[in-house]
Amino acid sequence: MFQGPELWSKVAADPTTRGYLDQPDFVQMLREVQRNPGRLNSYLSDQRMVQVLTLMLNIKFQNQSSGAPDPAAAQSNPPPPKQQPEAKAREPEPDPEPEPMEVTEEDKEQKERKASAQKEKEAGNAAYKRKDFDTAIQHYTEAMELDDEDISYITNRAAVYLEMGKYDECIKDCDKAVERGRELHADFKMISRALTRKGTALAKLAKSSQDYDAAIEIFQKALTEHRNPDTLKKLNDAERAKKELEQQEYYDPRIADEEREKGNEFFKQQKYPEAVKHYTEALRRNPKDPRVYSNRAACYTKLGALPEGLKDAEKCIELDPTFSKGYTRKGAIQFFMKEYDKALETYQAGLKHDPKNQELLDGVRRCVEQINKASRGELSEEELKERQNKAMQDPEIQNILTDPIMQQVLTDLQENPRAAQAHLKNPGVMQKIQKLVSAGIVQMK
Repeated sequence: MFQGPELWSKVAADPTTRGYLDQPDFVQMLREVQRNPGRLNSYLSDQRMVQVLTLMLNIKFQNQSSGAPDPAAAQSNPPPPKQQPEAKAREPEPDPEPEPMEVTEEDKEQKERKASAQKEKEAGNAAYKRKDFDTAIQHYTEAMELDDEDISYITNRAAVYLEMGKYDECIKDCDKAVERGRELHADFKMISRALTRKGTALAKLAKSSQDYDAAIEIFQKALTEHRNPDTLKKLNDAERAKKELEQQEYYDPRIADEEREKGNEFFKQQKYPEAVKHYTEALRRNPKDPRVYSNRAACYTKLGALPEGLKDAEKCIELDPTFSKGYTRKGAIQFFMKEYDKALETYQAGLKHDPKNQELLDGVRRCVEQINKASRGELSEEELKERQNKAMQDPEIQNILTDPIMQQVLTDLQENPRAAQAHLKNPGVMQKIQKLVSAGIVQMK
């Protein structure tokens, strides 16, 4: 009854139901019933659906306000029956049975064509899984010819073209699916799927055309129809590819060297903000030069922007683990941040690549002096409190203090010297104790 295009034409033709087609919630409700007639009962509480049902069943309800009076109503106060001790409950009248609809030859033929189209789609799906793409296209095309009210046949054929690398054909099918889907008031998810497939094809073409804007725009449109995680990932990938392409187009080592030299001149003049500006431009032109990261880290250190400087120093080491300047920059920043144990580790790591580097050796000496001051109890009360407060914010220190084994070790250091000596023979435990000592948490006397 609710299958086929005649439903929409009847609803549009009847003046009592025509206005419902302008109501999105009603159109969605009617599509749900078309897809699953079993849902009809759940919507019969809506007077609009009851009106459409009566229209499709050719039933007209009598208007009691304008028709003949109800004969039962004429007897307003009938006398009670004389010999009836109990009033019998009135049994509800059965609902009138709907008249059976006559199935026309046209309806029967349309139903058969839809069934045949579904079979062609299933055959196409099987061929697609076997990667027999030509056969899959034939089946999907046949399904499209049998039934033009299901855009999944078009989007499936577009998927085959995508796998075959026929991106232009894929895009044409996706456009056709979107256009036909709008006409049929298709599910938003189906429209989104067609747009996502088109965006994927455009992203593939962008690898040679180097124009990702069209793909990004289509992915954004698809997300307005339905926010699908897969579509969102494809959008992020396209935006990332566009950014990388722009960086490649901007890449120029010669200009990068010129900007680095300008930065060096400003650094010598102690104009550190200007130096940072030129070093940053040098990195945009050549983001793989560790020297520029080292130089900008030095600028940030002079400006007191220690977290930014630390990040640049770590990037410098990442790009070239043998570059000594990266370790001296990082160690110096950690020293200024009073993280002496971490600075010591950085300097020692640099010495593995450059054992005779005097800057690294001096850094080790300064760190050891500061750590020994804490272990000998030579810090002022203010210095000790500052170091302890800073240490308690360090996740590594927090982990040591919450470790049950280390808690026992610290207890033994105070109460059981013999057990403590045994603990200190363990290199791992000794290293953790040393961190606590340098942090001012533990003082050895």
